[in-house]
Amino acid sequence: MCSKGLFLERQQLDFKGQHIISIRDLKKKELLKIIDCASQMDAEAPGDLLKGKILATLFFEPSTRTRLSFESAMNRLGGNNVGFSDPKSSSAQKGESLSDTIEMVNGYADVIVIRHPIEGSARFASMGSKIPIINAGDGANQHPTQTLLDLYTIEETQSKILSQEKETLKIGMVGDLKYGRTVHSLTIALSMFKCEFYFIAPEILKMPEDYVNIATESHCKVHQLKELEEIIPDLDILYSTRIQAERFFDKNEYNSVKNAYVLKTDMFKNVKDNFKILHPLPRIEEIDKAVDQLDCAYYFKQATNGIPVRQAILSLALGAIS
Repeated sequence: MCSKGLFLERQQLDFKGQHIISIRDLKKKELLKIIDCASQMDAEAPGDLLKGKILATLFFEPSTRTRLSFESAMNRLGGNNVGFSDPKSSSAQKGESLSDTIEMVNGYADVIVIRHPIEGSARFASMGSKIPIINAGDGANQHPTQTLLDLYTIEETQSKILSQEKETLKIGMVGDLKYGRTVHSLTIALSMFKCEFYFIAPEILKMPEDYVNIATESHCKVHQLKELEEIIPDLDILYSTRIQAERFFDKNEYNSVKNAYVLKTDMFKNVKDNFKILHPLPRIEEIDKAVDQLDCAYYFKQATNGIPVRQAILSLALGAIS
């Protein structure tokens, strides 16, 4: 499948049997290979590449897009799915340890996708697994497959700006930058490319210093702002995020920032031709529904890009393509 790709120098990378836990574990050439393979999955019907293989989806935390797109990707490749979407329907409710759950599922499946509320849980699960573990989100830490579909969407909408690196991508990230695992992973990934970051957030939800340092140490320009509208005309991508009520211990603190940034149509009158609004979804009130009708609104197409990207990830991890 990937042998016809545009980036021939990346064909020898071997993902078979490898865990995908953090974007930190992947090099630029590996990110580009996954994007390349996803592009071909999207362009050509890949067929029953994973016939006879079984995906286990272990979701200890709610999910719609991630779980369904992984299951859809597996079904479209001829494979099958087992698993649960609610920990109350698993033996975790009875006190079973995560390590025992992973050991048991190793006997039932060929690859595991796990989402868990505790940071580091996916890494812990991978240490005792003989089959590939794919992290679908561990607390406020990492969400690597969301980042991969975000990168794919950026490459798709920005004329291959990542692979060609002829221009600098100007990306704004707005909303919950403190707890938002999607923006953490995306910052790590984009720091490997030519990027200029605009981090827009209330003081209590600023991008953590660790991620700011990753960007600056990679020689990317970083701007930390509280106001959004004045910089929109400069951006190629605006990545909006939900203020996550579930990450707050103090409800009053959440209420003070929940509507800090609401995207409305009149904010996008003077944007670049290539400008796109992305969002990992679900949205609550941070994007007015009227924005959906704008040409620059790309978040629903971004969500559907999860299928070819996750088809590529599953196929690479199971050795169906190389």
